[in-house]
Order: sequence, then structure tokens, then C-alpha cells
Amino acid sequence: MMGQTANPDQLFYEFNLEEHIPRDHLLRGINRFLDLSTLRQHLAPFYSHTGRPSVDPELMIRMLIIGYCFGIRSERRLCEELHLNLAYRWFCQLGLEDKIPNHSTFSKNRHGRFRESETFRHVFESVLRRCMTEGLVGGEGFAVDASVIKADANRANVTTPEEPKTWPGGDNPSRAVRDYLAALDEANPIGEDATAIVPSRTISLSDPQARYTAAPGGPAFFAYSTNYLIDLSAGIIMDVEATQAHRTQEVESTKTMMQRVEDRFDIKPNRLVGDTAYGTASMLDWMVNEKHIAPHVRVWDKTQRKDETLSIADFDWNEEANQYTCPEGHPLKSNWRPFKTPRNHVTQADTVVYRASQHDCTACSRKSECCPNTPHRKIARSIHEGAREVARQIARTDAFKQSGKQRKKIEMLFAHLKRILKLDRLRLRGLAGAQDEFILAATAQNLRRMAKWLMPISGKAGLMAA
Repeated sequence: MMGQTANPDQLFYEFNLEEHIPRDHLLRGINRFLDLSTLRQHLAPFYSHTGRPSVDPELMIRMLIIGYCFGIRSERRLCEELHLNLAYRWFCQLGLEDKIPNHSTFSKNRHGRFRESETFRHVFESVLRRCMTEGLVGGEGFAVDASVIKADANRANVTTPEEPKTWPGGDNPSRAVRDYLAALDEANPIGEDATAIVPSRTISLSDPQARYTAAPGGPAFFAYSTNYLIDLSAGIIMDVEATQAHRTQEVESTKTMMQRVEDRFDIKPNRLVGDTAYGTASMLDWMVNEKHIAPHVRVWDKTQRKDETLSIADFDWNEEANQYTCPEGHPLKSNWRPFKTPRNHVTQADTVVYRASQHDCTACSRKSECCPNTPHRKIARSIHEGAREVARQIARTDAFKQSGKQRKKIEMLFAHLKRILKLDRLRLRGLAGAQDEFILAATAQNLRRMAKWLMPISGKAGLMAA
């Protein structure tokens, strides 16, 4: 006999939302370690004491965390998912009959009080403190790296610095354009060299702060870089910084992140791990002499010649005499005659040039393999060569090899960011928008790691259910 589901009209229903959320759901673990108790106090100065009550800021933060944890990139779709998904409702502390905020609420708060109060940074640091409390942060070794994320900008809608710019919107341009112009004024108020905005030959009219780059290989596109500073113990993200997709800015952001972690959490690692991009002379000098951190970074060295002539490594350095000695025993000095006014001989490239005597080089039997195209041999020595030598010595140790293996943790975080959290392209424009997205994504990654590492039951089923 074929059965048929009865649909009797009931006047009262008894429904417990808690009982319908699986015990191994990922959101249960995230809810356990997410503490937003200080959020209202943090935001209190940015709300009026009169007028209609606003949407609960904790509700909006919880909704955004869901979106970034499960790769829901659209806020409109996030509201729809929250309306239908019981686990999402439970995490946001909503009942079955509670209304979902309109998606436009996020935009108003994100570009307003959330950005002004650095709310996302506050939430990120509260999650990081919980990671530290749970023992997931060792503090002995950090790793740093950057990953390029596509910007929300069309490659065809561009201009150049020489062309007169007619920004879309006329007298009322977009927020991204206003941010770009404000940053230019701040960086270059009286004609000095800009520091916040690196000049680009191709400028996007829709997102002018995005950098046109072909760094990952393939066709060029507009992008930003997310810079991670992680603890090597459990791969917890200690800090995140958004920059233009430009190597110099990526490397310099390391100083900002390291100093912020030291100021706010009183943590300074014994070693810092990075790839060769972070092995510039000035960066190594900052690690060794200013921060007293062991640089587990390969030296950025362009002194090795490829034409089979003698390289700098073939010359002996004498620290006391302040000179090099060539394989034939001839000296290379930075100062061959006395000056009335002492000179440091430091060039604009932060190097000191050591020169051999032209008489010695002309009579030398090995001139053809040393300086065949110049009258005498010259060597440019970095003023930070001491720090570079420290890095070279560390690179020969077994600890350096182990650091290279541990550095893969940061690469895994970037892969997770793009493949699982779906952050391979930004939705928000401008450097501030990129910073908001990167901080929220890093917060979600730390929460997911805590939930999976510290909950007694695996969260795999929760991922499937969500």
C-alpha cells in the first residue's frame, strides 16, 4: 500500500534549534572560541545615544564570519543563506521567526563606523588572543610571505599618468577614487616623493589604488597583495596587512606587522623565515641589528657573475684594513688618497665602492678573467654586508633547512584562502576595502584552525552540512 504524508494543521509547534545542529558542526567549534563580549564597548563611541536602535553589530560580525568561513562572497546571498540554514541562524543567535538584516546594512556599517573604529582589526586581535590562551602560539619563530589577489577592476578601463583623468562620476567619484586621491595628497603634499602610493604606468579608473602586475605569470591584471605574518608552531596568523601588488611594499609591510605584534602582544620571535624577496640588504640589517632576530632568509645576491669572470666571492675581505685583496694579492681600496674633509664614500645605493689600482690591473696576467672590459676592477660592497654575512652563515645550518619546511605552512594558508574561502578576487575596492577583506579572511582562518585543532570531534561533517 502506498503511503502518503499527512499534513495536519497544528496550532502550536515545539522546536528546539539547538537540537538540530550536529555536534560536530564547524560552527559549534567557532562559536566556542569566538568572544565578542568587548565589541559593544569598542563601538560605543561611534553610535548615537538617541534615535532608533540599530542592527546589532554582533549579529553583523557573526554573519560576516559565516560568509568568510564558508566562502559566501555575496552579502545578498549571505542573507539568503542565513534565512534558510538552521546552523547559520543558531550561530547568529536568531530564532526561526527573527528577521534577517538587509544586505545594504553591511555596506553602510563597513564603510562607516566599522572602518572608522577598526572593528575588524579589534575582532581579529580578540581571536588571536584566544589562540594564545589556548596555547597555539609558540612565539619562537615567525614566517612572512605575500600573495597576490585580483582586484575588482577591468583591465580595459584604464588610464596613464600622462593622460588627463576624467574619473567616473564626475564631481562625485566613487569611494575608491576618493580614497586614492586622498592618499596621493597625504603622501605627496608639497611635491615630495610619494610613499603610500607607488606610481604605476597603468591606472584603473574604477580602482586606482590597485596595482597592474604580472607577478604570478601570465597576462597582467590589477591586484592587491595580502601579507601574512604567522607563528610556525600551529600556523596561526599573527598579523595581516594589505598593500599594493609591489615587492617593495610587500617587504616593508613586514616591519609594520612585526612592530604591531610586539607593541600589542609583547611577542618578538627568535627567528623570522621568508623567501629570497625578504633577503635585501636593508631588510636583513633591520632584522639583525635593529630587532636582533635571526634571519632564516636567503640573501638577495646579484654579485655572482655569469660571464665566467671573477665574482666578489673570489676576493678576500679584510675588516681591519677596510679593503679587498684580489687572487693575485693586489688591494682594492675605497680611498686611495687622503682628503682634508673625511668622506664615508657611501653611494645612493647604500654601497661603498672599492677600486684596484689601474697600474696593478694593467700588468696583471688575470685581467682577462677579472675585468676584461674596464681599466681596473671595482667592487661595490653594501653597508649592510655584516647582516648579509649573518644570513649566509645561518643558511648553512640544519635549522635553516627545517625553517624552509615550516615555511610551507604559510603557502598552505594562501591556498586555503583562495580555494576554500574563495578569496581569489576581491569584492571591495580601494586599499581600505582590501584591508577589510584580508583581515576578515584571516580571522576566519584562525577560527577554523582553533575549531578543528581543539574541538574533540572533527569538523569535517560540519563542513559538508554547511
